[in-house]
Amino acid sequence: MVAEPIPHWPGRMIGEVHVRSTPPGPEEQAVFVHGLAGSSTNWTDLMDALKDTVTGHALDLPGAGSSPAPGDGDYTVEAHARAVIGLLEHTGPAHLFGNSLGGAVSVRVAAARPDLVRTLTLVSPALPDLLPRYGPARVAAAAVPRLGEWVADRLRLIPAEHRINASFAMVWADMNAVHPDRLREAVEELRRRDEIPHATQAMIGSARGIVAEYFRRGQENLWRQAAKVQAPTLIVHGRHDRLVRPAMAAKALRTFRSVRLVLLPTAGHVAMMEMPQVVAAEARRLIRETRLGNAPLAS
Repeated sequence: MVAEPIPHWPGRMIGEVHVRSTPPGPEEQAVFVHGLAGSSTNWTDLMDALKDTVTGHALDLPGAGSSPAPGDGDYTVEAHARAVIGLLEHTGPAHLFGNSLGGAVSVRVAAARPDLVRTLTLVSPALPDLLPRYGPARVAAAAVPRLGEWVADRLRLIPAEHRINASFAMVWADMNAVHPDRLREAVEELRRRDEIPHATQAMIGSARGIVAEYFRRGQENLWRQAAKVQAPTLIVHGRHDRLVRPAMAAKALRTFRSVRLVLLPTAGHVAMMEMPQVVAAEARRLIRETRLGNAPLAS
């Protein structure tokens, strides 16, 4: 019999964002950053698997989950990075985890504030890749002025169950592996989000923010930022990722200074949800090696 999933961690406002945290325990802290259209609950199971190693804090990026819209309406990657830095200044130096958009945000944070990032774990990070794919093409369409709003309005006419099923089928390698309770929770959350006035703009604004990063040049380009990251880094990538090309993992391996790459043959875009125990084991190994001064060097 499949085990019942644990409840999502309780949350509270810390500064201007909503944060879910595991009970205080280990002295070392960890911060978790979700992807586009995600929320802090994407990390529930990984945080549970790591609660013996770190005290975890997963934030809802501005406008996402239960976080309010930012007062300035800024949903760029840089603005999201400022929100993460604000949480890190509250927790103190921490192990930073990011998935997809959250991976891009975390790279910018680690490059800008090395004093706050002990290690960096990236699950299918959305780093610039201009080779067209179906999933990223949908994000790009959402970023087009007026078209994005029109598409969002039309999508809201589709039942929440259908939208969640389509989304999970895109990001999981095996849709049948999703626990029914997690599907039900996702549907309920989407219905709640449908009633929030700023939800559509938060989604579209964040999509436009990540698309803008793909075309950014100069020293602020995310790949150049990645090359500046000092923290020992773990890249986790599913071979069945339909959104970020697995080939980008090889580029990441060449770019980050101190890095280990783990390719998961049966995972998709959200390995921390699909196989949290496996991701936890790799993250725990990185944290342990960092404590001992044996962090990976392009291994």
